[in-house]
Amino acid sequence: MQRRIIPVADFSAIPATPAVTLAPSGVLADTLARPLRDLRISVTDRCNFRCVYCMPRAVFDKDYPFLPHASLLSFEEIERLARLFVAHGVEKIRLTGGEPLLRKNLEHLIERLAMMTTPDGRPLDLTLTTNGSLLARKARALKDAGLTRVTVSLDALDDALFQRMNDAGYSAANVLEGIAAAQAAGLEPIKVNMVVKRGTNDGEIVPMARHFKGSGAILRFIEYMDVGTSNGWNMAEVLPSADVVARVAEHFPLVPLEAHSAAETAQRWSYADGSGEIGVISSVTRAFCGSCTRARLSTEGKLYLCLFASSGHDLRALLRNGASDADIASAVAHIWQARGDRYSQLRGSAAAEAQEPGAHRVEMSYIGG
Repeated sequence: MQRRIIPVADFSAIPATPAVTLAPSGVLADTLARPLRDLRISVTDRCNFRCVYCMPRAVFDKDYPFLPHASLLSFEEIERLARLFVAHGVEKIRLTGGEPLLRKNLEHLIERLAMMTTPDGRPLDLTLTTNGSLLARKARALKDAGLTRVTVSLDALDDALFQRMNDAGYSAANVLEGIAAAQAAGLEPIKVNMVVKRGTNDGEIVPMARHFKGSGAILRFIEYMDVGTSNGWNMAEVLPSADVVARVAEHFPLVPLEAHSAAETAQRWSYADGSGEIGVISSVTRAFCGSCTRARLSTEGKLYLCLFASSGHDLRALLRNGASDADIASAVAHIWQARGDRYSQLRGSAAAEAQEPGAHRVEMSYIGG
């Protein structure tokens, strides 16, 4: 594969100052009447894995120009933006990366965020997604800082296969140790995410189900998605979630469960014997755009309204150019109210191409999953 640089800095525009100021009211809806409820904050664009579907080594090699520290939002800037988003109705904040545990002193940020409450006084659902490699040593500190729970990525139990997929020499045992440490620290319920690629790791579906059945962790199978432009996505490598459920059910009878909320991305299934549940996230074959309540804040303060976006809004420029809280909150309100993103519903259609023809979508490693 020829090495390419992903021009992340080009994927943004500084929000214009709105003529009409919109103050936070706790309720903010987009053009499809979807409220703003979830904020995903990427705290670093770096990762110690080189997973083939996210940060392939051929692109993200030792010479890749990751963002300098001065470009990253400071913890103070993240806290300031988070408070404004919470005022607009955000109830859940997820810290992502890259690998968020690579961000130095992340516990200090968690302490700041954990002190926030929703407009009606409820604590935030404060979560983190990690590859698990550093979780064993950090789980207790994360919990003590106020983190609610964690989601851990694990694509195989077979160690040789897992190391081929992460392309960085990390073992599955290392991740399992992190999961155990998170459970011991009380960061529960733990969700374990497995990205399934047909012909690569789909043979691990049943072993993963067997391993986590009865463990208290919730295993979720994610369809391989066309996020970004660097992973060589091919529809032929997508194993539909319906096939995943069928494979698990051949060994362990399943019973469908109701969603916790309308915005939940996973379809839930309980083991018939009551020993836990699994979930499937079907962004390719069963789009859930109609209930998407998520906004994404990149490491350097760009606001994206969809995982598959090709352009964002530069909130860092507002922060560092002296904009007031009222100005920034109003800009966010106008951005969200104009939102009409529904890429997964339109995937492959003329309408999807017409939205931004030939555009390079932002990389998952830049804004998190």
